[in-house]
Amino acid sequence: MKSRSRQICSAWNGCLLSLWLSTGLLFAQAQEESFNLNEMLRGVAVWAQENLDTNRLSTLPKLDTKQARQWLRDFQERFSGEYVINLAAFRGTAEALQPFLQSYSETKPYAAWLKPRLDYLKVAEEFSFSIPPPKKGDPDQTPTPIPNPSPQQQRDVWVKQVNVSPWPPAASNYVSQLKPIFAAAGVPAELVWIAEVESAFDPSASSPVGAAGLFQLMPETAKRFGLSTWPRDQRYQPEPSARASAQYLRFLHAKFKDWRLAVAAYNCGEGRVQRLLTRYNSQSYDDIATYLPAETQMFVPKVEAVIAKREGVNLMSLGIARQ
Repeated sequence: MKSRSRQICSAWNGCLLSLWLSTGLLFAQAQEESFNLNEMLRGVAVWAQENLDTNRLSTLPKLDTKQARQWLRDFQERFSGEYVINLAAFRGTAEALQPFLQSYSETKPYAAWLKPRLDYLKVAEEFSFSIPPPKKGDPDQTPTPIPNPSPQQQRDVWVKQVNVSPWPPAASNYVSQLKPIFAAAGVPAELVWIAEVESAFDPSASSPVGAAGLFQLMPETAKRFGLSTWPRDQRYQPEPSARASAQYLRFLHAKFKDWRLAVAAYNCGEGRVQRLLTRYNSQSYDDIATYLPAETQMFVPKVEAVIAKREGVNLMSLGIARQ
């Protein structure tokens, strides 16, 4: 009986998510601070157990995977925005949606992509409590956004976050195997841990905009560094993916002469980083960090913290790639 009840709860939770995704309410309400999807799902589950005929279980609708993918694309667009704290409102929705994505074969790769990014939402929420909002100005003017945390604030909070994060179970399958590939490409082997940040070492991970594999390579980047995406997509193969990722990192370090800038460019593109450096007449990551996409502002210090935790070394102390 308990097993049947759990099935009903799961199905109705999926039904509710599907309904909200299809009407757009999930995206809109995720931005309200008072919105708590987990709490609402629990209420629906209790109602279902008390009121539904269990014979109707087979007729309950499933999560609309097409609408789920659209929500994820909208969600990733928010990662491309400039303000880190704006991401905090998505935490409850994303945490509730991720297990459902995991339970459907069509959306399981997106669940693998979303899982390591849940930490970003925790950190954004932490900043939303610790960074005071700007002083109120003229009520007729557009509200001033809450400022981004400084690069040092980001580094400090990510050290705390990663220090309580366990070793990813899948890492043992790949770290020792892929380190020699990075070394052979002339980049520090410790950079293999980018795969923890990108995919939690899940080679099946796929982003809503087309990045794929352990190292989340876009199709154009993969082809640029010798991978095939058809008829078999080599981005999903750990060794070819690692080889292309290492070669790309080597190229980026040769261009920017700085690992923070190289890692930032790996995430948001070398053109975006170069334009900001030019605009602010700088060669320093810290000078442009708060103008980078929100995901990149968190990606770089998370990579730093992961390498420090897993390898005991500082990103900026890593050797220079061979030319």
